[in-house]
Amino acid sequence: MKATIKTQGQQFTVTEGDILIVNRYPNTVAGAIVEIKDVLATGEGESFKVGTPTLPGASVSAKILENKRGDKVIVFKKKKRKGMERKRGHRQELSVIKIESITA
Repeated sequence: MKATIKTQGQQFTVTEGDILIVNRYPNTVAGAIVEIKDVLATGEGESFKVGTPTLPGASVSAKILENKRGDKVIVFKKKKRKGMERKRGHRQELSVIKIESITA
């Protein structure tokens, strides 16, 4: 069964067993189970259902495999002939999750 979910500001179409990399869930550790209640659509073929905007009673259970940080992104700004240079770095906090079950 497929489901389209909204989590951490992003939408994903998932099936059971899929592994996703999303923005970090706050106050969680590896091995924790997360319930995602924002299910936008579920099913395949004849059993396809679309919510308005979400399906009531539908949820997706996901297990957090790992909390990690993404690659470093460098932001460099410079203005010509003014002597202004600024360098900043950023690493995004990420969670690796595995979809355990989909209930519709």
